[in-house]
Amino acid sequence: MSRPAGPPGAAAPLIRLQDVGVRFGRVQALQGVGLEIAAGECVALIGGNGSGKSTLLRVIHGLIAPTEGQLVVPARRAQAMLFQRPWMMRTTVLRNVALGLWLRGLPWRQAQERALRALERVQLAELASRRAPGLSGGQQQRVALARAWAQQAQLLLLDEPTASLDPHARLEVEALMRAFTGTAPDAAPLTMVFASHHLGQVRRLAQRVICLDQGRVLADLPVAQFFDHARLSSVAPVAAAFVQGEM
Repeated sequence: MSRPAGPPGAAAPLIRLQDVGVRFGRVQALQGVGLEIAAGECVALIGGNGSGKSTLLRVIHGLIAPTEGQLVVPARRAQAMLFQRPWMMRTTVLRNVALGLWLRGLPWRQAQERALRALERVQLAELASRRAPGLSGGQQQRVALARAWAQQAQLLLLDEPTASLDPHARLEVEALMRAFTGTAPDAAPLTMVFASHHLGQVRRLAQRVICLDQGRVLADLPVAQFFDHARLSSVAPVAAAFVQGEM
């Protein structure tokens, strides 16, 4: 199931996948995926283990090249990807955020200043001098979000960002994800695509839901329509069975 192109004259989508397939040896990880994602959308990817969510995120981020079809990116944009277990350098929290800015050409003092503002945004400024690997899982995810915010990412991809967190830490990260999508009026809209097994989280955060199974798109609907069981059952019975816990 793929979304039709917009009306004539509509702005080009931020991301377009045209009949994308990915194969790892004999394993077909994605099959015939065609979809478009517009700037400013918050899209959730759901599906069982091995359904293709992580592969799809990596294709969008450019970490995996399609073996079939095409990924079309109309314009350059800053983007970041957060993994289930974010990688932390063995140094301070502040340097974990500032180093990427410095490597992109920002003078070190300015990089530190922007990094500190980013840590304030995620409420971790008081831990700036702590060693990042010693933080809790939830705090490390917030540092990863601070890195993305500091780099002014327009596209944020998240692969099960709260899967290993306790309920309190999960809600803290969710609150930041929600806040990040409420971009300031003078800034470029932030587009967010996240994979999740938590259907409650999908309801709370997403505008649109894409359900995958065996590398194929089963359903691609606005969140309210996706969680309308009668409607979902009529258009995508396998996706409805997943939502009801029957798969």
